[in-house]
Amino acid sequence: MPRFRKKPVVIEAERFNGTRAHAAFLGLNEVPMHEGPDAGHYFFVKTLEGQMRANAGDWIITGVKGEKYPCRPDIFAATYEQVSE
Repeated sequence: MPRFRKKPVVIEAERFNGTRAHAAFLGLNEVPMHEGPDAGHYFFVKTLEGQMRANAGDWIITGVKGEKYPCRPDIFAATYEQVSE
């Protein structure tokens, strides 16, 4: 079977601090939760695949077509490295 390597792509990303102000800056949407262990609110990102929850500490990535999506810190560290400009 043939093998393939993913092409390198430079993305923009910012680590979400969990605050409403930062969520608004990043373009996240807030959803109120009235019951259960997550009572209060949470934030989500509208992605090309649907809505994805964004937690404090997640990286909010802007893809090559301007789309946004959250990425857990461990996955981000395993997948991306910072580039110098």
